[in-house]
Amino acid sequence: MTFHDKDSGASGVIVLHSTTLGPAAGGCRLWHYADDRSATVDALRLAEGMALKNALADLPFGGGKAVIRLPRGAFDRAALFQAFGRQVAELKGRYVTAEDVGTSVADMAEVATRTCHVAGLPVSGQKPGGDPSPWTALGVVQAMRVAVRQRLGAELSDVTVGVQGLGHVGYALCELLHEQGARLIVAEPRSEVAARAADRFGAMVMTSRALLSARVDVLAPCALGGVLDADTVAQLRASVVCGAANNQLASEDMAERLAARDILYAPDFLANAGGIINVAGEYLGWRTAEVRRRVLAVGRKMGAVLALAEQNGITPDEAARAMALERIAQVPRGQAVAA
Repeated sequence: MTFHDKDSGASGVIVLHSTTLGPAAGGCRLWHYADDRSATVDALRLAEGMALKNALADLPFGGGKAVIRLPRGAFDRAALFQAFGRQVAELKGRYVTAEDVGTSVADMAEVATRTCHVAGLPVSGQKPGGDPSPWTALGVVQAMRVAVRQRLGAELSDVTVGVQGLGHVGYALCELLHEQGARLIVAEPRSEVAARAADRFGAMVMTSRALLSARVDVLAPCALGGVLDADTVAQLRASVVCGAANNQLASEDMAERLAARDILYAPDFLANAGGIINVAGEYLGWRTAEVRRRVLAVGRKMGAVLALAEQNGITPDEAARAMALERIAQVPRGQAVAA
């Protein structure tokens, strides 16, 4: 559904890709879009990725996504997200929203004044909630550890990781990798954030373009999607690609190109599932310990995907998609799964 709210300037689209496993769940992105078509195309791809992600993470949710076009000039942020909350409320529980690129806990609090179908709200007691970024980063580390062992026969303390993008997730990922003893090279357009990473983690700083062809063991895309196209895949010198960005492959055939270059690609919708697991836990009333258990299991799921890929002579991306679609297909139409 598309929406335009004249009073607040809110304009965007909500896509429900799948509700077989339960309500469509996926974050709300606030970004610069040239027009409604660009916003819709992005939302469609992101919603499909959420359907795969939620299925692979064994969550009782389908896939959905919302994108809002960033208004030009000054705007009332609270009014904009309240208007978006009204749109979510109109779907009567068929869509559950939370943070994504460009949105925050404070924004979701405004959404919550208009609908109860929202997560990513301030943490309360022993229950999960708040910014899901640290959980996303934790899941990426679990997947990366398995991929590095599989491809390089090494531990994270033995490798150099190039992190592209130091937003909330990218910076949290650097924190965890630094704790594990990994060497870091980072790319971030905000010079002050890059300088902070260099000081805190002893990281080398490069431009994003240079990082893509740098001598690193692991490339971790943590900015926007589509970074792995024909040109960048040809330039890569990494042995493993494992990051937090959604839709890292510019097209599905990039998975084959990566495999042809003997580069192990950890499917993004598997590796970055930690955030939505936290969102699910908050929405469904789990305790934080249960969220942590499930996020740590991302590594085990990565191992199962790599085993299936090797067994069938397919790429990890194909294997992960097959596992997700199999789970969706097992649920009778109209019957949602239990948590």
